[in-house]
Amino acid sequence: MPLAPERTASLQEYADTSAMAEALAKPIAVALDDAIKQRGQAVLAVSGGSTPTALYQRLARVEIDWSRVTVILVDERWVEPGEPGSNETFVRETLMTGPAANARFVGLKAPGETPLDGLPVVAARVADVTFPPDVVILGIGGDGHTASWFPRADGLDDALAETGAPVAAIRAKQTVVTGALTDRITLTRAALTGSRMSLLLLAGHDKKAALDAALGAGPVADMPIRALLRSDRDRPDIHWAH
Repeated sequence: MPLAPERTASLQEYADTSAMAEALAKPIAVALDDAIKQRGQAVLAVSGGSTPTALYQRLARVEIDWSRVTVILVDERWVEPGEPGSNETFVRETLMTGPAANARFVGLKAPGETPLDGLPVVAARVADVTFPPDVVILGIGGDGHTASWFPRADGLDDALAETGAPVAAIRAKQTVVTGALTDRITLTRAALTGSRMSLLLLAGHDKKAALDAALGAGPVADMPIRALLRSDRDRPDIHWAH
């Protein structure tokens, strides 16, 4: 892969995450509604973290045919729903309410001591999900990860492969960013390639600094979000709330 992106990614700025939510909820709903009209269903892939909270709460109130929408996690910590760090719990509490409660939800936690143990079950669970998703909502960590594509993690090569399985097991190196929860499961680049709408959301100056670093020179393995930022096909639209 090249050491630096060939051109600069687009960036939209907002005063705060509420303003970002108001700006993005309608185009996301339109994209989902268009997919429903075209093929009878839509797929929305969502991330955890605090940044999308206002967006999910706003999107949950949008009146579309949510019964024809599948909501799938972009990634998950290897914890049970209800336990600290669960992305499933976060999404159920913020997005899967009101009209959006009628959507089908696909979580990524399965039985097994590790993500590698549970991977076959998760792979079977997502087998009937239409990839790529119509809309993907991503975030960025201070270390340059997105989804659970962590720097130099075990399983990163599988996660970044442009073809192959839609899910991968990850064991990240423990850092301040990962905390103790280093075992993850994630959608792969192969699963996301070709999404009609890909959004990268970030909030605050620390995350903006991480984005600026990722846009600079350096190996993809050091800041895996570079795999998308350097892609002509899959570069996400970037939205930054101050």
